[in-house]
Amino acid sequence: MSDVTPTTAAAVPAEEDHRSRPKSKAFVEFITSKWAPRADLNVAPSPAAAYTVARRAALAERLPGATLVIPAGPLKVRSNDTDYRFRPHTAFAHLTGLGTDQEPDAVLVIRSDATATLYVRPLAARDTEEFYADARYGEFWVGARPSLADVTTLTGIEARHIDGLRNDLAADLETGAPMCVITGADPGVETLVEATIAEVVGDAAATWPFTNADLVRAAAEIRLIKDAYEIEQMREAVARTVEGFEQVVRALPRAVAHRRGERVIETAFESHARLEGYGVGYDTIAAAGENATILHWITNDGVVRDGELVLLDAGVEADSLYTADVTRTLPVNGKFSAVQRRVYQAVLDAADAGFAAAKPGAKFIDVHNAAMKVIAARLEEWGLLPVGVTAAESLTEDGQQHRRWMVHGTSHHLGLDVHDCAQARNELYKDGVLEPGMVFTIEPGLYFKADDLAVPEEYRGIGVRIEDDVLLTADGCENLSAALPRDPDAVEAWMASLR
Repeated sequence: MSDVTPTTAAAVPAEEDHRSRPKSKAFVEFITSKWAPRADLNVAPSPAAAYTVARRAALAERLPGATLVIPAGPLKVRSNDTDYRFRPHTAFAHLTGLGTDQEPDAVLVIRSDATATLYVRPLAARDTEEFYADARYGEFWVGARPSLADVTTLTGIEARHIDGLRNDLAADLETGAPMCVITGADPGVETLVEATIAEVVGDAAATWPFTNADLVRAAAEIRLIKDAYEIEQMREAVARTVEGFEQVVRALPRAVAHRRGERVIETAFESHARLEGYGVGYDTIAAAGENATILHWITNDGVVRDGELVLLDAGVEADSLYTADVTRTLPVNGKFSAVQRRVYQAVLDAADAGFAAAKPGAKFIDVHNAAMKVIAARLEEWGLLPVGVTAAESLTEDGQQHRRWMVHGTSHHLGLDVHDCAQARNELYKDGVLEPGMVFTIEPGLYFKADDLAVPEEYRGIGVRIEDDVLLTADGCENLSAALPRDPDAVEAWMASLR
């Protein structure tokens, strides 16, 4: 990586800057001159632009009369003067259609009439210091950003320079409209909004009918039902994820041979995700053997042994930032042992029960409850529940002993976030009614830790999860990840065909 002049919050004071950049007048005059006209970026309207108008209107309708401020978020320091790859806040991406790494510091403002303005840091002229000296934003360092006209064309939203945000917000407040800001996205914008409110309306803000929390909640709830573009992007993310799983199966012999075989699995999937999408939608879980009993194992530094299972929980994030979230538990050598198959089949049957429960009019929690009935029944059948406890008793609120071996839920909404719509109200999420257009996971599991003395030794060290991404339809649900085999015989045949 080239030596850079730090421009981040972690930058050292100027007098302690050890980096070298010419500052002479001759250098400045020369580097800012004799450049050909910039090439046209050939920006076209985003495919999402036709859908984001309705999304913004839906949000404005939930907080009528308010000015809504939705930041993309700033770049985040990784170490010293290097930043993490940028990803905009989910609400910003949903309401603008923007993704990838083009709009750090941008702010979307939706006004009471549902009109919107997008405040961005546009392309800087070549006679500015930013052009050649700013390692965080300068064209010389990170490439050309789109112009204001480009952003307007791309999004269908009027674009203005970010420097005008404060004055425009003050003008909005002077109309008497209440103002809310998405919190947790950009502390600097939150501070700006708070200071402007205090300066323009003062204590009158205490009488407003909406709060920032109301905006955060509403921005999540309007994502519960996906539009046609979102469903198309989910299909794309899942399709690329299926291909990634195929790459992992092909890599299993290398994983067995490597001292950190889980990393072989992780990199096989994540290199594919970066080639075919924006990357992964969350940290890949590549858990072999006993590690498969750790629900969010992401260290991925363990060995992969012949005869054991490997649990791969992974999802490709498309360039649009919609992500898949799929899990398969695979026999490393391509064949399930008898006890592995027994546990696997129980989890598969639980998943199938969840599929059967997923239909319009049912409650979201019904999917989980259906899967748990199967899990509890199998544990009773195997004699693993405490002595004298039946499956029916375990399923009661005062029981729940079966949850020792599956402490997580069976489903979560999926979309721009792997755990999408998480800020929605409980009555619309866990206790909400399923409607066509919802996309969520079905992912039961059983996890028997190696030191679990409540189960016979043959079960210890086995972890199984099967996770699929489903789209609720008018008459049931569609398994978007059905291209990945689920039946144990089909899994074995599929693995054999790839090796």
